[in-house]
Amino acid sequence: MKFADYDGPFTFASRFEAGKGTNPEELIGAAIAGCFSMALSGDLGGAGFSPDEISTTAKVTVEPKDGGGFVISGIHLDTVASVPGVSDADFQRIAEGTKSACPVSTALRAVPITLAAKLA
Repeated sequence: MKFADYDGPFTFASRFEAGKGTNPEELIGAAIAGCFSMALSGDLGGAGFSPDEISTTAKVTVEPKDGGGFVISGIHLDTVASVPGVSDADFQRIAEGTKSACPVSTALRAVPITLAAKLA
């Protein structure tokens, strides 16, 4: 299957088994992790801090739903950032604001999103 910028295996087996390729949930995870990192960099810059590095991963949880089918029941972001001069309290405040405001998070408002953010 081919998508705009992804060309590779896209299979049901990659979703719930050990199959090769990717699936919609992995693509959503990549989208929100990338969006969050970019937005956090901008938000930190807007607050007067210049991050050296930001790394974010996303875990998307898919569960069976009542009546059949599946639902994305949550997304958890783990981010680690190296930001000279920022206090942990300021970093946590900015990261939480970013979590709520980045465009992909906004598009996924129906899904609970949690965040663990730490300074390197």
